[in-house]
Amino acid sequence: MRFDVLTLFPEMFDAVKTSIVGRAMNNNLIDLNLINFREFSTDKQKHVDDCPYGGGAGMVIKPEPVYDAYKSIVNDLDYKPKVIYMSPQGKVLTQQIARELSKENHLILLCGHYEGIDQRVLDEIVDEEISIGDYVLTGGELPAMVLIDAVSRNVKGVIKDESVEDESFSDGYLEYPHYTRPEVFMGKRVPDILLSGHHANIEKWRREQSIEITKRKRPDLIKEERSQTNG
Repeated sequence: MRFDVLTLFPEMFDAVKTSIVGRAMNNNLIDLNLINFREFSTDKQKHVDDCPYGGGAGMVIKPEPVYDAYKSIVNDLDYKPKVIYMSPQGKVLTQQIARELSKENHLILLCGHYEGIDQRVLDEIVDEEISIGDYVLTGGELPAMVLIDAVSRNVKGVIKDESVEDESFSDGYLEYPHYTRPEVFMGKRVPDILLSGHHANIEKWRREQSIEITKRKRPDLIKEERSQTNG
């Protein structure tokens, strides 16, 4: 799985090169390339932004550096990678979207800044806009890191298949609670069912716990499933 990220702040992505994603990169399961589109500015001062037509606060990223950075990636390819613009106007990232994106071989992530990016280059290269929530951040780098992590863990071989299958949202419900040693902690015991060795009963208990936790913490997910079933 290849990620190319168009960003003004490539140094921010050092954080994503750790833990599970870092191991996946070391094992050649994930390829992460960072392209600073400031390097494609033809301005002597390497400016990539300018005042918006029509007035208004803030600055807008110019189309040429973004487009030229994009072309530097795709010029030698015989296919078009999927281009995602990290934007608060996009559809909110879900586990299902992360799963679908993990089936792609190559994603280009575009990180905006300032007041945004000239609409013309977005219309030219972007296939999809994705948000990580209904709030505004300083730039698209943090959302891009979230997307890379969420997508990477669904790539075959990055983590065990059963771990992915058991995670929250994988079947529409939140994940069941987990326990490990010691058997007793601050007077609280591990549920007896988990010590029974009866796998069918354990799976039944975990399913019941998953449904109960979802009802208590995220009842909106239960309503959503019912709506989809009835629809």
